[in-house]
Amino acid sequence: MRESIILGNIITMDEKRPFAKAALVKNGVFAYIGSAEEAKKLAGTDAQVLDYGDNYIYPGFLESHCHGYFAGDRAIGQANLGQVGLTDYAKYREIIKEFIAMNPQKTLYLAAGWVESDEYVSKAYLDDICSEKPLIMQTGGGHSMLLNTKALEWAGIDAAYAKRMGYDMVHVDVQGDPDGYICENPVMELITKLPTTFEDAKNYLLAWQDLALQSGFTGVADAGVEIFYKDCVRAYHELEKEGKLKLRTYAYLLSPDNVADPKAEVARVAADRAKYSGEYFNVVGIKAFLDGVTEAHTGWQNQDYADQPGYHGVERFNDHDKMVQLIVEADKEGMAVHVHSEGGGATHFMLGCIEDAEKITGDLDQRNVLAHLHFVTDEDVRRMGATGSVPAVAPLWTAKIPGGPYEQEVSYVGKELTDQAYPIKSFYDAGANVVFHSDYPVSPMMNVQFSIYMAEKRTTPEYMLGGICQPRNIKEAITREQSLRAMTINVARQWHQEHRMGSIEFGKIANMTVFDCDFLHDDIEKVAQANIVATIVDGEEVFKA
Repeated sequence: MRESIILGNIITMDEKRPFAKAALVKNGVFAYIGSAEEAKKLAGTDAQVLDYGDNYIYPGFLESHCHGYFAGDRAIGQANLGQVGLTDYAKYREIIKEFIAMNPQKTLYLAAGWVESDEYVSKAYLDDICSEKPLIMQTGGGHSMLLNTKALEWAGIDAAYAKRMGYDMVHVDVQGDPDGYICENPVMELITKLPTTFEDAKNYLLAWQDLALQSGFTGVADAGVEIFYKDCVRAYHELEKEGKLKLRTYAYLLSPDNVADPKAEVARVAADRAKYSGEYFNVVGIKAFLDGVTEAHTGWQNQDYADQPGYHGVERFNDHDKMVQLIVEADKEGMAVHVHSEGGGATHFMLGCIEDAEKITGDLDQRNVLAHLHFVTDEDVRRMGATGSVPAVAPLWTAKIPGGPYEQEVSYVGKELTDQAYPIKSFYDAGANVVFHSDYPVSPMMNVQFSIYMAEKRTTPEYMLGGICQPRNIKEAITREQSLRAMTINVARQWHQEHRMGSIEFGKIANMTVFDCDFLHDDIEKVAQANIVATIVDGEEVFKA
């Protein structure tokens, strides 16, 4: 029997016993939580002791919406533009050229992390960097791309394709030829064509696992596993069979927009669940895109864009009856539907579908997830709680960033709506099971301490981005305890796993994260600069700073 004694200041997230000084772990689960003296009495003589002194021990942190393959690819497979922060096309040029020089063997180059601004760039910008091979630059959000001339040819994107897909998603020049900018469905089609081997995919997932564990996360939801690589489910499965997975991954498999046969689609996902699910990779539902993102004019709004009268965004999955059927069929299989719902129109549509599905199923505890929630009406906040739906919110996106992003948003949807963005407290007040997400690597950070800081302050710490950020929608700030719940027990509930993880309690999986900070009581500025000490999975230390 493997035994470990864990010592430190334990914040359990268990309402019956919120604090402890020791935990005893037997065969990967908690066998006792309480005093150090009692834990030592109950342990065998050969028990391993992990003594973290005055540091603070939390349940292993959980991420409710991210993209594992994409994160690993950005870590080791692409030119990374994310460190630039705000748009700097001269700096992007330097990074891409350096990456090309270091990887002359590649037949196609991809750079990711581009931040769009009011300055419009076309294929000529990338042709100037590389004209001999296909070169693609993808936004940090992943919904838009810029292609050079060679990449357009490689992808088969021509005037006929642009006309078929629509000029909102394939921009064209005055002659009607694609100018290099694409978004939404064409992006998703192109991503699946990118040259990747199965071994590449496995290496990307392992690189992602390392990053997540080093950040303090022990469980994640991969939202749309096959978005970026169609055989990703099997890659996860093989890594688990090889004993290489430590990061528990709860997967939502991707559904096409307005899927032709919702019943058949659920049957496909259920079959993959039966074939590929295990302890460390587990299929729990279906992912669908309802819309795009506001910064690309593709978020589905409740109203027209201020700068484009008569246009309210892209409705990707907008067939009410098909979404209702998808939810009903998923419920029969014990699964949930997890949607990308950025604009207020998308959220209003989805909640209406959930309400109608619940009239059929009678199940008010399916735990369907709506992720991103940039703009939400008061009425739809109430409906979120009433339907038992899960709002996946992003505190890391709440800051008001002047000098580009904020002003851009105001020009698209107006100042009043922009200043009401990203509700969090209102969802708690409505009784919803609020969870945090980073959408990593769409968001450049997946960070426990910054999430807590920004959920309370609604802006970035002073030392970030030159201190230019300001609070936005401060009435939606929440408490530290609410933030911790949104990254632990509430995410476990999203996956119907609250009996196994999310708090430090007898019989649960012994996943923990150690920081040098008391997130509940230390000064908020100290929280922002907290350091991770260790990550523990199944009672074993898998990362130590």
